Amino acid sequence: MTGANKGIGLEIARQLARLGHTALVAARDTTRGQAAVRLLQAEGLDAVFLPLDVTDQSSIDAAANAVEERFGRLDVLVNNAAVALDDAPPSGLDVAILRRTYETNVFGVFAVIRAMLPLLHKADAGRIVNMSSGAGSLTLTSGPDWRPEWNTLAYNTSKSALNAITVHFAVELRSTPIKVNAVNPGYVRTDMSPQGDRTVEQGAIAPVRLATLPADGPTGGFFDENGIVAW
Repeated sequence: MTGANKGIGLEIARQLARLGHTALVAARDTTRGQAAVRLLQAEGLDAVFLPLDVTDQSSIDAAANAVEERFGRLDVLVNNAAVALDDAPPSGLDVAILRRTYETNVFGVFAVIRAMLPLLHKADAGRIVNMSSGAGSLTLTSGPDWRPEWNTLAYNTSKSALNAITVHFAVELRSTPIKVNAVNPGYVRTDMSPQGDRTVEQGAIAPVRLATLPADGPTGGFFDENGIVAW
């Protein structure tokens, strides 16, 4: 679980640990990551800190090696780490902000999937859950009800790209037991979205469901807790 030291990432880690998983709390900040692990352990849950900066290939490789050495496989990969940096409408957006956003939200996810995929193949039924957003839906963002203040080009398009990455990996892995899906947790109240109208517990419902799909579950889709989300 990337970006698991707080917010919805921490809650997903908590809920998966409650289901019997060892929660690998991956975070770039060691102090915060270890604090999150202590919190989960205090609740009687099995949690381990995994140093991981999704924008640093050497950090990604080291994390994959650490998982292989300690566990030999990876059952679930939840790509939760993300940034929202937009500070202007599309026409005023600095290209540097766009690059920084994609570095984490798109390239980081791709790099982590590639590094962890051999470990997912070693699991009986690997699951990849990419944390997307309703803002990544071209149907929703082009609709008449989409508000101007939500028209954040860097963040929104990074989530659209993440959805596309989801589809392409799902197609490649269709003949394997691995399932790859994108999820919209809703407008969850976190440091990134303090005005959110959903709790982290509510936001974790759909990601945990996709992380624990049965063998006949879907792959290559975009879902929230109520079902399919329009691309």
